[in-house]
Amino acid sequence: MNADIGLIGLAVMGENLVLNMERNGFTVAVYNRTVSKVDEFTGGRGAGKKIIGCKTIEELVKNLKRPRKVMLMVKAGAPVDEFIEQLIPQLEAGDIIIDGGNSHYPDTDRRTKHVESRGLLYIGTGVSGGEEGALNGPSIMPGGSRAAWTHVKPIFQAIAARVEDGPCCDWVGENGAGHFVKMVHNGIEYGDMQLICEAYHIMKSLLKMKPKEMHEVFAQWNEGKLGSYLIEITRDIMAVKDDDKKPLIDKILDTAGQKGTGKWTAIAALDHGIPLTLIGEAVFSRCLSAIKDERVAASKTLKGPKTKFSGKTVKFINMLEEALYASKIMSYAQGYSLMAAAAAENKWNLNYGGIALMWRGGCIIRSVFLGKIKEAFDNNPGLKNLLLDPFFKKTVDKAQESWRRVVSSAVENGIPVPATGSALAYYDGYRSAFLPANLLQAQRDYFGAHMYERIDKPRGKFFHTNWTGRGGDTASSTYNV
Repeated sequence: MNADIGLIGLAVMGENLVLNMERNGFTVAVYNRTVSKVDEFTGGRGAGKKIIGCKTIEELVKNLKRPRKVMLMVKAGAPVDEFIEQLIPQLEAGDIIIDGGNSHYPDTDRRTKHVESRGLLYIGTGVSGGEEGALNGPSIMPGGSRAAWTHVKPIFQAIAARVEDGPCCDWVGENGAGHFVKMVHNGIEYGDMQLICEAYHIMKSLLKMKPKEMHEVFAQWNEGKLGSYLIEITRDIMAVKDDDKKPLIDKILDTAGQKGTGKWTAIAALDHGIPLTLIGEAVFSRCLSAIKDERVAASKTLKGPKTKFSGKTVKFINMLEEALYASKIMSYAQGYSLMAAAAAENKWNLNYGGIALMWRGGCIIRSVFLGKIKEAFDNNPGLKNLLLDPFFKKTVDKAQESWRRVVSSAVENGIPVPATGSALAYYDGYRSAFLPANLLQAQRDYFGAHMYERIDKPRGKFFHTNWTGRGGDTASSTYNV
């Protein structure tokens, strides 16, 4: 019995992907570095299924149909390179190595070139949806060697989540495009989570709501325009009680972890010169949460305003819903701007509506909202910014008053809302024909002779002023980092 695909790495995601593939009619050969895991899996969850347990990589490769397809579900970084080097001597021209982990896209660029130089094909694919998604249908974002797509497409699209428009999987682009899109997905995930946490903070600290009341609010929001996986799980979290029948959420330490994909997204934005302010604030918020002991000490000496709320809670909750929705739009607008900048630099032909479709189901940021993004790019494939689409323009305009009221109320009461506040600042900056960068350029020219452009002269012509009368006429060259 020859297998349709091989998979290396039987941790939670790997096991569940294998079971998903097998359930969809594919025979899978499996291998794990700790070989005992193979026997545990094939004798446990994989017992009686079309799964071939292998004790060596050589045995795995021998059990595969041509062209051989081997998927790595191992820790990002050095382990991926180690397995690639072990696989290359065992494979033949046209065989395919697939990295399904959270690899950094420059690594995928490098690996694609290396594997192709050995006559093989390479795919770096983002897989989103966590444990449940891997088992029942994830969002899959493949990139790498274009020639490999026709061979893996039947498997990937069969196991991916499906929405009414089709499977949540399609070809993204060459080299590291798939992992780049997955990275941006994770950055948006950081932003969405932080926005929801800020809404929770306002409910808890300003409105003095209990978890049971918040559960009801999130349940209501999940039935409307904010309907999404993250709102759904937040609803569920608020209802869970500990052994003593008290809300579990109140017993969880307020320090957040991270694995790096949000940071990579923020760094990529800086590299490409894209104002990814909301996601950057989401990353820094996790960093701030991590210095718990320092914050506790500071709370005893640093004072802020006493929180007080006067008004109707129900009305404010409605405004909070509008603020959260508008902020969410900013997060996606920034993420899509980053993808467009990277696509232009790397010559990727990204299908932005198709990416929204891939995110509609299976993945962590799946939501009803993504259908509107797909419509926006279907209507205008060259759309520069989501905010310029008629639907999003109208939606944000309608939410403005509530959005500003929520941010100002949080500020007045000393409740930090870095993501929600930066989302509003981004919107105000993007809609401004004038920003004070003219003064900034004057300052740069004053101390460094970096020159400036003039509003009464053609763009691209630069000038230097001897601001003190003591300097010379020599100017620095103009460049952007």
